[in-house]
Amino acid sequence: MRTYHCFWLLFWAGQPHQTFLTPLSQRTSGFPEKGKVLVLSGNSKQDLHRSKRSWMWNQFFLLEEYTGTDYQYVGKLHSDQDKGDGSLKYILSGDGAGDLFIINENTGDIQATKRLDREEKPVYILRAQAVNRRTGRPVEPESEFIIKIHDINDNEPMFTKDVYNASIPEMSDVGTFVVQVTATDADDPTYGNSAKVVYSILQGQPYFSVESETGIIKTALLNMDRENREQYQVVIQAKDMGGQMGGLSGTTTVNITLTDVNDNPPRFPQSTYQFRVPESTPPGSPVGRIKANDADVDENAEIEYSITEGDGYDMFGITTDKDTQEGIISVKKALDFESKSLYILKVEATNIHVDPRFLYLGPFKDSATVRIHVEDVDEPPVFSRPAYIMEVKEDVLIDTVIGTVTAQDPDAAKNPVKYSVDRHTDMDRVFNINSGNGSIFTSKPLDRETLLWHNITVIAAEINNPKQSSRVPVFIKVLDVNDNAPEFAMFYETFVCENAKAEQLIQTLSAVDKDDSYNGHQFSFSLAPEAATTSNFTLQDNRDNTAGIFTRKNRYNRHEMSTYFLPVVISDNDYPIQSSTETVTIRVCACDHRGKMLSCNAEALIHPTGLSTGALIAILLCIIILLVTVVLFAALRRQRKKEPLIISKEDIRDNIVSYNDEGGGEEDTQAFDIGTLRNPEAIDDNKFRRDIVPETLFMPQRTATVRDNTDVRDFINQRLKENDIDPTAPPYDSLATYAYEGNGSVAESLSSLESVTTDGDQDYDYLSDWGPRFKKLADMYGSMDSDKDS
Repeated sequence: MRTYHCFWLLFWAGQPHQTFLTPLSQRTSGFPEKGKVLVLSGNSKQDLHRSKRSWMWNQFFLLEEYTGTDYQYVGKLHSDQDKGDGSLKYILSGDGAGDLFIINENTGDIQATKRLDREEKPVYILRAQAVNRRTGRPVEPESEFIIKIHDINDNEPMFTKDVYNASIPEMSDVGTFVVQVTATDADDPTYGNSAKVVYSILQGQPYFSVESETGIIKTALLNMDRENREQYQVVIQAKDMGGQMGGLSGTTTVNITLTDVNDNPPRFPQSTYQFRVPESTPPGSPVGRIKANDADVDENAEIEYSITEGDGYDMFGITTDKDTQEGIISVKKALDFESKSLYILKVEATNIHVDPRFLYLGPFKDSATVRIHVEDVDEPPVFSRPAYIMEVKEDVLIDTVIGTVTAQDPDAAKNPVKYSVDRHTDMDRVFNINSGNGSIFTSKPLDRETLLWHNITVIAAEINNPKQSSRVPVFIKVLDVNDNAPEFAMFYETFVCENAKAEQLIQTLSAVDKDDSYNGHQFSFSLAPEAATTSNFTLQDNRDNTAGIFTRKNRYNRHEMSTYFLPVVISDNDYPIQSSTETVTIRVCACDHRGKMLSCNAEALIHPTGLSTGALIAILLCIIILLVTVVLFAALRRQRKKEPLIISKEDIRDNIVSYNDEGGGEEDTQAFDIGTLRNPEAIDDNKFRRDIVPETLFMPQRTATVRDNTDVRDFINQRLKENDIDPTAPPYDSLATYAYEGNGSVAESLSSLESVTTDGDQDYDYLSDWGPRFKKLADMYGSMDSDKDS
């Protein structure tokens, strides 16, 4: 038997490729098979004259997903050295040895203990060895073999995406590529057809198709229109086993969107549009909107509107609203109902982006007729000019007409117009206007030198409807006449030295004229007739609008004449000739030998080395301001030192305080003892007060009083005298406390009810002598006496 196996091994070793005695598709039944034997053999030169391989088979095959209850049989190890006496022991090592794969160490049978999954691990590499059971020494060298897991169709195809999204342009040709879907199968692609996937379409026909082997989806219907249907949902199936019966399958969804192309021209929903617009509508105002419908979207629906023809081509314009794709018709020029009341326009709508592929569908534009009716409104008067410019001489008489403005009512009614001047533009009322014919005339004298231009506004309003009014500017230029005499350009005040020589130039004069001169001013200078022969100076006209003053004699004496006033006549050459007489002041001063002024008789003449008049005035003002500041500061400090003794919101000197506390009557002798205020020893002394204006005061005239009441009055007078003499007392009325208590007073009460005397015994005239501060009190008691007398 061993000879037979050795021979077979030699045959297997001589083959160019691996061969398998056991069919790959044969399943195990859980018990050993004689065909699955891995023979271990040593080198035997007796049987063969060449070295033999150790493995009879170097690989086993095992089906995955075993569902039996027993261990799955894999194969058997056998060594040529095994005599069957149990002296050898088989050992297994490598992937899963001892756990997933176990071996019977006596028989060499290999079994799988667990259910295997090829998708987790398709190949297991193990090593087998036969050792002597007693010595533990190997009798064969260690050999390696492979266990391959045979695949079964236990995995369905899986798409790479659950949902695919794709888009294609509408109107695409048949066979246009849409998208490619891909499904994978985890089964072994090299074993059978378990991983061979075939694609098919379950939903989406007849619009789309799919290639069975590649999964490429293509269009299957011609001229799919987005405007009819935009979204499509296609379901694709992937099935293994080459699509045969019993294969596993998976599906995916493909959402296909048709994108827009410009295959629809714009179309107006109506052929004619009607609009009405008032004739007062200003240019640039919208009249109305029209819109052409386009079934396309986005840029394919963009439309451009234009006016192609019509009698209102120049009066109206049209623009496109980019947001709504509407055509906005607007006014270009001012409308006039009286001139034209109806305009007819032809408006065209054209696609901006045209696709040449669809030009065969027709022109991508449309046109419509627009009728615009102009409505009549009551318009304000219209002036014949937008502005008026008038000229008037400054010497014209009042009520002279200088020009006329004209305005008319543009309406068919031709309402009469009245004119007026906007007084906000002519506050001085220099001009006026005839309300009937619009003639402007002067109402005040004009002066070009005061105001050259007068800018006024004229208002024209309808008589029947004054609210309808318009305005026009009128620019009036005042023309010059020669009405101003020339005068010195500045005030001339010069000097002449006492040692001056004759014919010596001491001053050059120049003149100015407020009037205009078209050919330039030409002034002539001369001495006044009264000074022409008697003056000590001469005047020379330089014929260039300047003149020089020269000395007529040698030496001048400032003690004889310190100041000369030289009258000079200045004339112009315009018509009428205007002239004026100006005076030059010449002072006689002492000078050095070089002619430099040293001093003058009356006062020092202002010259570059001294102070100007403005500087002297500024210094004087500073001194005055400083003095006023010092005086005010001193007055404030003095007033601050006078602190009032009584700080109160009420001035007790000028108020009458009523005390409404009723006493106990004449019988109440316990409330207060009046005797404490009596002072029999008080002297009667009168004095002048310091708190009133010093003047002659008459002594108060008093009537004789009873002895018992005089001590209180004397006491008060004494205290009053002491306060008047006191230098620290304030110079005004104050509240003082008199705390003197009399001793041994027999007075019982100050009340008039208990007084021995009557009110008629008291004389209050002395209150008038105390000054104005006691006037109110004197008037009160004086009036009481007058009432009693009456």
